Amino acid sequence: MNINPEVELFLDKLNHPLIAEIQRIREIILTTDEDVDEEVKWSSPTFIYRGNIASFNLNARKYVSLMFHKGALIRDTSGLLEGDGKEARSAKFLNMEDIEKKKDALQAVIRDWIKVMDGD
Repeated sequence: MNINPEVELFLDKLNHPLIAEIQRIREIILTTDEDVDEEVKWSSPTFIYRGNIASFNLNARKYVSLMFHKGALIRDTSGLLEGDGKEARSAKFLNMEDIEKKKDALQAVIRDWIKVMDGD
């Protein structure tokens, strides 16, 4: 798991009511594939594999919002990704129970991004 100290420091200082949920989603994404990295971009933890995968939208306070920058490229059959914009999609997680319920779908979305970026 590629833990970035800059992201750790950022999250340690973050005042957010769902910090535990943010950390759990982060753990799920980073353990999905050892080549997924993270850094702070746009004042938010951002996940990277051959381009930006997704960033947390930290303005949401009642749920965790994860914005997939080019989510339209991902073949999501689970319904995890919402939106119909030209590029971006988002995923919403209400609480720990919801995160665990959506864990497999989140990991599938990350794996599909990797396949797309690898040209598979």
